[in-house]
Amino acid sequence: MRVFRHLYFQVLLGIIIGGLIGYFWPAFGTDLKPLGDAFVNLVKMLIGPIIFTTVVVGLAGMGDLKKVGRVGFWALLYFEIVTTFALIIGLVVANVFTPGAGFHATAASLDAKAVASYAGAAAKGMGMVDYLMHIIPKTFVSAFAEGDILQVLLLAILFGMALGRLGDHGRPVLNLLHDVARVFFGIVSIVTRVAPLAAAGAMAFTIGRYGIGTLAQLGKLMLCVYLTCAIFIFAVLGGIARGFGFSLWKILKLIREELLIVIGTSSSESALPGLMAKMERAGCARPVVGIVVPSGYSFNLDGTCIYLTMAAMFIAQATDTPLSLSQQIGLLVVLLITSKGAAGVTGSGFITLAATLASTGHVPVAGMALILGVDRFMSEARAITNFIGNAVATLVVARWTKDFDLTQAGEILADPQQANAGASTAAR
Repeated sequence: MRVFRHLYFQVLLGIIIGGLIGYFWPAFGTDLKPLGDAFVNLVKMLIGPIIFTTVVVGLAGMGDLKKVGRVGFWALLYFEIVTTFALIIGLVVANVFTPGAGFHATAASLDAKAVASYAGAAAKGMGMVDYLMHIIPKTFVSAFAEGDILQVLLLAILFGMALGRLGDHGRPVLNLLHDVARVFFGIVSIVTRVAPLAAAGAMAFTIGRYGIGTLAQLGKLMLCVYLTCAIFIFAVLGGIARGFGFSLWKILKLIREELLIVIGTSSSESALPGLMAKMERAGCARPVVGIVVPSGYSFNLDGTCIYLTMAAMFIAQATDTPLSLSQQIGLLVVLLITSKGAAGVTGSGFITLAATLASTGHVPVAGMALILGVDRFMSEARAITNFIGNAVATLVVARWTKDFDLTQAGEILADPQQANAGASTAAR
């Protein structure tokens, strides 16, 4: 059957098979963890070179350096507005449904040792100045060796601007990097073929390690997180997409393979190269894709923002820690800062939560032990919301800055006639 040839069906099948293995043979399912980890590491290995070559080629070929600053400004403005909405929505839902009510957990009943490693990692967290200084790599090569997306992005912007100023003298280097970029995307297509196997291994580990039983204990919290993420995707992101002339359903159809990879691996970073390729295919200019997508993975984590507010409120409710309106607003302000340092990798949200609770001082950090067992299950909701949020952000910023080709975007526009209108305008 033709459907078996599609990657999205293969990944979906892998998720189902992995879930069944983890449920019926939990020990064997736990042993399959390296399959998912290996795939994520393979993709992360390619992210740095892909971002560098894509951004350099885009910026050097664009010529207008003022446009780079304009794209960056609108992207950061969009990120701040939308992530603030996500934090507020999570806070409101947590107050309305109170998922932690009735637990009555005490300090004596909490296993502080279970979250000691996360609290320790959070204690080593960087302040704002340290965070900004960290964006500057120690050496040119270290940015790629450490796999820091923002460091690679900084190098790419500087390299692309300098290469663009060389004019015709830099043309051989530009052509070479263009061909190198095609090679790396070719490697991505090869690596992606094993995505179904990776999704099966990752899902088998999750179910086998943590078990379905943990879901029942904290089902209300999980339901609230997934419901809030769904509302945010279809109401907020859907409304934003519609306002800029896009159809959210068509966007989801365009990136369906990447969405299933994100669900299977619980990491939005595993589908970053695919997202960049799809956004260019949808009509976004390469420089916009190269700037918005990588920076969005650090500054536009909508799902992580929802999770952080709801988890913090859940712990406060479960430990009978009253939070006044001013304290909740203070928590929101702290999250506006700490959420920007969370990466798109599994587990980073839990470390960020520990840093947030420690900095506010109102909610006991040991309370994180209550949600440790289900954090992995909620990571899918975080990752998928982060991923869709960055897809919409790229399209919006491209449309905002007029770096969008309507003739290529017919398959994701809410009104296909817009593409025809754009083609007619271009012809005139």
